[in-house]
Amino acid sequence: MRRLTEFDSLRVVLVATRNPLNIGAAARAMSNFGFSRLRVVSPYDVAFREARSAVGASALLAKAEEYKSVADAVADCTLVVGTTAAQQRKPQQPLRLAEEGARLIRTRLRSSPVALLFGSEKRGLSNQDLSHCHWLMRVPTREKHGSMNLGQAVAVCLYELAKDSGSAKAVEKLKPVSAGDAERIGQLLLEALAASGYLKPGSDASTRDKVRQLVRRLNIPADDAQTWLGIFRQILWKLRDG
Repeated sequence: MRRLTEFDSLRVVLVATRNPLNIGAAARAMSNFGFSRLRVVSPYDVAFREARSAVGASALLAKAEEYKSVADAVADCTLVVGTTAAQQRKPQQPLRLAEEGARLIRTRLRSSPVALLFGSEKRGLSNQDLSHCHWLMRVPTREKHGSMNLGQAVAVCLYELAKDSGSAKAVEKLKPVSAGDAERIGQLLLEALAASGYLKPGSDASTRDKVRQLVRRLNIPADDAQTWLGIFRQILWKLRDG
Protein backbone atom coordinates (compact mmCIF):
# COMPACT_ATOMS: atom_id res chain seq x y z
CA MET A 1 0.00 0.00 0.00
CA ARG A 2 1.07 3.56 -0.66
CA ARG A 3 1.30 6.29 1.93
CA LEU A 4 -1.90 7.87 3.21
CA THR A 5 -0.65 11.32 2.17
CA GLU A 6 -0.70 10.21 -1.47
CA PHE A 7 -4.11 8.56 -1.09
CA ASP A 8 -5.40 11.80 0.40
CA SER A 9 -4.63 13.57 -2.89
CA LEU A 10 -7.33 11.58 -4.68
CA ARG A 11 -10.86 13.00 -4.87
CA VAL A 12 -13.48 10.37 -5.67
CA VAL A 13 -16.33 12.27 -7.33
CA LEU A 14 -19.81 10.75 -7.67
CA VAL A 15 -21.98 12.63 -10.17
CA ALA A 16 -25.80 12.59 -9.89
CA THR A 17 -25.96 9.27 -8.02
CA ARG A 18 -29.42 8.10 -6.93
CA ASN A 19 -29.16 4.75 -5.13
CA PRO A 20 -28.24 4.89 -1.41
CA LEU A 21 -26.93 1.31 -1.50
CA ASN A 22 -24.54 2.18 -4.33
CA ILE A 23 -23.39 5.37 -2.64
CA GLY A 24 -22.78 3.44 0.56
CA ALA A 25 -20.91 0.67 -1.32
CA ALA A 26 -18.70 3.25 -3.04
CA ALA A 27 -17.89 4.90 0.29
CA ARG A 28 -17.16 1.53 1.89
CA ALA A 29 -14.78 0.65 -0.96
CA MET A 30 -12.98 3.93 -0.34
CA SER A 31 -12.60 3.04 3.32
CA ASN A 32 -11.43 -0.49 2.42
CA PHE A 33 -8.51 0.83 0.37
CA GLY A 34 -7.61 3.89 2.45
CA PHE A 35 -9.13 6.75 0.45
CA SER A 36 -11.08 9.40 2.35
CA ARG A 37 -11.87 12.37 0.06
CA LEU A 38 -15.40 11.85 -1.30
CA ARG A 39 -17.14 14.52 -3.33
CA VAL A 40 -20.70 14.35 -4.65
CA VAL A 41 -22.18 16.46 -7.44
CA SER A 42 -25.94 17.06 -7.45
CA PRO A 43 -26.79 13.81 -5.63
CA TYR A 44 -30.39 12.69 -5.25
CA ASP A 45 -30.98 14.17 -1.81
CA VAL A 46 -33.10 11.38 -0.34
CA ALA A 47 -30.60 8.71 -1.44
CA PHE A 48 -27.65 10.65 -0.07
CA ARG A 49 -29.30 11.09 3.33
CA GLU A 50 -30.12 7.38 3.50
CA ALA A 51 -26.60 6.41 2.44
CA ARG A 52 -25.05 8.24 5.39
CA SER A 53 -26.09 5.35 7.63
CA ALA A 54 -24.26 2.75 5.50
CA VAL A 55 -22.37 0.19 7.57
CA GLY A 56 -18.65 0.95 7.71
CA ALA A 57 -18.97 4.14 5.69
CA SER A 58 -20.92 6.58 7.86
CA ALA A 59 -17.85 8.53 9.02
CA LEU A 60 -16.54 8.94 5.48
CA LEU A 61 -19.97 9.95 4.14
CA ALA A 62 -20.40 12.47 6.94
CA LYS A 63 -17.29 14.28 5.65
CA ALA A 64 -18.33 14.12 1.98
CA GLU A 65 -18.22 17.45 0.16
CA GLU A 66 -21.23 18.47 -1.94
CA TYR A 67 -20.98 20.52 -5.15
CA LYS A 68 -23.48 21.87 -7.66
CA SER A 69 -21.30 21.25 -10.72
CA VAL A 70 -18.46 19.05 -11.92
CA ALA A 71 -16.40 22.17 -12.64
CA ASP A 72 -16.55 23.20 -8.98
CA ALA A 73 -15.85 19.67 -7.72
CA VAL A 74 -12.62 19.31 -9.75
CA ALA A 75 -11.39 22.91 -9.65
CA ASP A 76 -8.40 22.17 -7.38
CA CYS A 77 -7.26 19.10 -9.35
CA THR A 78 -4.56 19.02 -12.03
CA LEU A 79 -5.77 15.72 -13.50
CA VAL A 80 -9.41 14.76 -14.02
CA VAL A 81 -10.17 11.19 -15.07
CA GLY A 82 -13.64 9.94 -16.01
CA THR A 83 -14.79 6.34 -15.85
CA THR A 84 -16.89 4.81 -18.61
CA ALA A 85 -18.05 1.49 -20.03
CA ALA A 86 -17.37 3.06 -23.46
CA GLN A 87 -19.80 0.82 -25.30
CA GLN A 88 -22.65 3.07 -26.39
CA ARG A 89 -20.62 6.02 -27.66
CA LYS A 90 -17.21 6.82 -29.03
CA PRO A 91 -15.17 8.76 -26.43
CA GLN A 92 -13.54 12.01 -27.51
CA GLN A 93 -10.65 11.65 -25.04
CA PRO A 94 -7.96 8.97 -24.78
CA LEU A 95 -9.32 5.78 -23.20
CA ARG A 96 -7.15 3.62 -20.94
CA LEU A 97 -7.73 0.36 -19.10
CA ALA A 98 -7.86 0.59 -15.30
CA GLU A 99 -4.42 -0.92 -14.68
CA GLU A 100 -2.61 1.49 -17.02
CA GLY A 101 -4.72 4.43 -15.87
CA ALA A 102 -3.97 3.68 -12.22
CA ARG A 103 -0.23 3.86 -12.88
CA LEU A 104 -0.59 7.31 -14.42
CA ILE A 105 -2.84 8.50 -11.60
CA ARG A 106 -0.40 7.24 -8.94
CA THR A 107 2.40 9.26 -10.55
CA ARG A 108 0.32 12.45 -10.49
CA LEU A 109 -0.86 11.87 -6.91
CA ARG A 110 2.71 12.33 -5.71
CA SER A 111 2.67 15.96 -6.79
CA SER A 112 -0.92 17.24 -6.95
CA PRO A 113 -4.63 16.40 -6.49
CA VAL A 114 -6.45 14.11 -8.92
CA ALA A 115 -10.21 13.69 -9.43
CA LEU A 116 -11.68 10.31 -10.40
CA LEU A 117 -15.26 10.69 -11.68
CA PHE A 118 -18.07 8.13 -11.58
CA GLY A 119 -21.45 8.80 -13.18
CA SER A 120 -25.00 7.91 -12.26
CA GLU A 121 -26.10 4.29 -12.13
CA LYS A 122 -28.46 4.65 -15.10
CA ARG A 123 -26.65 6.91 -17.56
CA GLY A 124 -23.05 7.21 -16.41
CA LEU A 125 -21.24 10.48 -17.08
CA SER A 126 -22.81 12.85 -19.61
CA ASN A 127 -20.88 14.36 -22.52
CA GLN A 128 -20.70 17.61 -20.58
CA ASP A 129 -19.30 15.78 -17.54
CA LEU A 130 -16.74 14.03 -19.75
CA SER A 131 -15.63 17.32 -21.28
CA HIS A 132 -13.99 18.18 -17.94
CA CYS A 133 -11.80 15.05 -18.14
CA HIS A 134 -8.26 14.85 -19.47
CA TRP A 135 -8.76 11.18 -20.33
CA LEU A 136 -11.05 8.26 -19.54
CA MET A 137 -10.59 4.92 -17.82
CA ARG A 138 -12.56 1.68 -18.01
CA VAL A 139 -12.54 -1.69 -16.32
CA PRO A 140 -12.02 -4.46 -18.94
CA THR A 141 -15.38 -6.27 -18.67
CA ARG A 142 -16.83 -8.59 -21.31
CA GLU A 143 -18.65 -6.95 -24.20
CA LYS A 144 -22.06 -8.55 -23.58
CA HIS A 145 -22.21 -7.29 -19.98
CA GLY A 146 -19.92 -4.28 -19.84
CA SER A 147 -21.64 -2.00 -17.34
CA MET A 148 -20.69 -2.47 -13.69
CA ASN A 149 -22.52 -1.60 -10.49
CA LEU A 150 -21.29 1.74 -9.19
CA GLY A 151 -19.92 0.32 -5.94
CA GLN A 152 -18.11 -2.45 -7.82
CA ALA A 153 -16.59 0.00 -10.31
CA VAL A 154 -15.30 2.21 -7.51
CA ALA A 155 -13.85 -0.81 -5.69
CA VAL A 156 -12.01 -2.14 -8.77
CA CYS A 157 -10.55 1.25 -9.71
CA LEU A 158 -9.39 1.96 -6.15
CA TYR A 159 -7.89 -1.52 -5.87
CA GLU A 160 -5.79 -0.80 -8.96
CA LEU A 161 -4.67 2.46 -7.38
CA ALA A 162 -3.92 0.90 -4.01
CA LYS A 163 -1.82 -2.00 -5.18
CA ASP A 164 1.87 -1.18 -5.46
CA SER A 165 3.04 -2.21 -8.91
CA GLY A 166 6.49 -0.70 -8.34
CA SER A 167 6.17 1.30 -11.54
CA ALA A 168 5.86 4.98 -12.38
CA LYS A 169 8.53 6.11 -9.90
CA ALA A 170 9.37 9.42 -11.52
CA VAL A 171 7.73 12.55 -10.15
CA GLU A 172 6.55 15.01 -12.76
CA LYS A 173 8.81 18.07 -12.89
CA LEU A 174 6.19 20.59 -13.97
CA LYS A 175 3.05 20.95 -11.89
CA PRO A 176 0.07 20.94 -14.28
CA VAL A 177 -2.59 23.64 -14.27
CA SER A 178 -5.54 23.07 -11.94
CA ALA A 179 -8.92 22.25 -13.45
CA GLY A 180 -10.24 25.56 -12.11
CA ASP A 181 -7.61 27.60 -13.95
CA ALA A 182 -8.08 25.46 -17.07
CA GLU A 183 -11.80 26.23 -16.93
CA ARG A 184 -11.09 29.97 -16.62
CA ILE A 185 -8.70 29.83 -19.57
CA GLY A 186 -11.32 27.97 -21.58
CA GLN A 187 -14.02 30.53 -20.75
CA LEU A 188 -11.80 33.44 -21.80
CA LEU A 189 -10.91 31.59 -25.00
CA LEU A 190 -14.60 31.08 -25.76
CA GLU A 191 -15.28 34.78 -25.14
CA ALA A 192 -12.41 35.72 -27.44
CA LEU A 193 -13.65 33.35 -30.14
CA ALA A 194 -17.15 34.82 -29.88
CA ALA A 195 -15.87 38.42 -29.94
CA SER A 196 -13.73 37.68 -33.02
CA GLY A 197 -16.64 36.12 -34.91
CA TYR A 198 -15.16 32.62 -34.94
CA LEU A 199 -18.03 31.37 -32.79
CA LYS A 200 -21.48 32.37 -33.97
CA PRO A 201 -24.16 33.55 -31.50
CA GLY A 202 -26.11 30.62 -30.11
CA SER A 203 -23.36 28.05 -30.60
CA ASP A 204 -24.45 24.79 -29.03
CA ALA A 205 -23.03 23.22 -25.87
CA SER A 206 -21.05 20.62 -27.83
CA THR A 207 -18.88 23.39 -29.29
CA ARG A 208 -18.07 24.66 -25.82
CA ASP A 209 -17.33 21.12 -24.67
CA LYS A 210 -14.86 20.70 -27.55
CA VAL A 211 -13.05 23.91 -26.59
CA ARG A 212 -12.86 22.71 -22.97
CA GLN A 213 -11.36 19.41 -24.13
CA LEU A 214 -8.88 21.25 -26.34
CA VAL A 215 -7.60 23.27 -23.38
CA ARG A 216 -7.24 20.08 -21.30
CA ARG A 217 -5.15 18.44 -24.04
CA LEU A 218 -2.69 21.34 -24.02
CA ASN A 219 -1.39 20.22 -20.58
CA ILE A 220 -0.58 23.79 -19.58
CA PRO A 221 1.91 24.04 -16.67
CA ALA A 222 0.51 25.71 -13.55
CA ASP A 223 3.22 28.40 -13.70
CA ASP A 224 1.93 29.45 -17.14
CA ALA A 225 -1.75 29.75 -16.18
CA GLN A 226 -1.66 33.42 -15.22
CA THR A 227 0.25 34.25 -18.40
CA TRP A 228 -2.40 32.58 -20.57
CA LEU A 229 -5.18 34.29 -18.63
CA GLY A 230 -3.45 37.64 -19.14
CA ILE A 231 -3.01 36.99 -22.88
CA PHE A 232 -6.69 36.20 -23.40
CA ARG A 233 -7.81 39.17 -21.29
CA GLN A 234 -5.65 41.46 -23.42
CA ILE A 235 -7.02 39.95 -26.63
CA LEU A 236 -10.57 40.44 -25.39
CA TRP A 237 -9.86 44.02 -24.37
CA LYS A 238 -8.50 44.79 -27.84
CA LEU A 239 -11.40 43.08 -29.61
CA ARG A 240 -14.04 44.87 -27.54
CA ASP A 241 -12.25 48.23 -27.58
CA GLY A 242 -11.73 48.09 -31.32
